[in-house]
Amino acid sequence: QVQLVESGGGLVQAGGSLTLSCAASGRTFGLRAMGWFRQAPGKERDLIAAITWSGATTHYADSVKGRFTISRDNAKNTVALQMNSLTPEDTAVYYCAAGSALLRAGVLTASNEYHYWGQGTQVTVSS
Repeated sequence: QVQLVESGGGLVQAGGSLTLSCAASGRTFGLRAMGWFRQAPGKERDLIAAITWSGATTHYADSVKGRFTISRDNAKNTVALQMNSLTPEDTAVYYCAAGSALLRAGVLTASNEYHYWGQGTQVTVSS
């Protein structure tokens, strides 16, 4: 069982930065791949960043590549998303998610590969 709680969302001006954090409970966090998703009003929830259980490999959606960085600290049971050069198009509810399988090789890019989800944190970017 893994419980996830996101924090760090808020209102920021275009061009600004935010860092989201996801705190996990449970002893298997360090064995699970993690991902950050976002859902804008009227749109589907999309994967924007993913990281393997070891942190060795990351994956980014084209829309955030070069601006966002995902990282994890398995000793602290946390995963972070550093977001730079934010634009109004980044406005959404951001969710962290933990993969279903333990020690799965590679990043997880499909939402149905994630079993545990946080409640989400709102990020609003003003123009």
